[in-house]
Amino acid sequence: MKKKRHQEILGIIKENDIENQEMLIAELRKRGIAVTQATISRDMAQLGLGKAVSEDGAYRYVIPEKLKTVKFEGLFSQAVKLIDRAMNTVVVKTYPGMATAVCAALDMRDIRSIAGTIAGDDTIFVLTRSEKEAVDLTTHLRKLI
Repeated sequence: MKKKRHQEILGIIKENDIENQEMLIAELRKRGIAVTQATISRDMAQLGLGKAVSEDGAYRYVIPEKLKTVKFEGLFSQAVKLIDRAMNTVVVKTYPGMATAVCAALDMRDIRSIAGTIAGDDTIFVLTRSEKEAVDLTTHLRKLI
């Protein structure tokens, strides 16, 4: 069941402009698949889906291959509102719904000083290996917004 649902989700994302989870749930229901928002959230994380800016300026879900083609600096400058730091943790505040996409793009950069990231709806926690690396990363990321 999960494998079929994942295939349907990928097909829907490829064929449609899906801007939020509610739209995805509605499309799945049209195809006879009833899901909860919690299930969709888990599925999207497992599939590596993120959001990217489309040609018309709206944010839409994209599959991982397309997410890789999004220019990090452009996404970052359009989606991030604030960058702060506490010890060896960098906090990135985004516009609502954009944290996952920004976090995925950041993860793809494979920055050695980053030990790990966690994304919510509009906040990302970036754990660095040291406070100095957090200071350096904060400085670098602030230049992008």
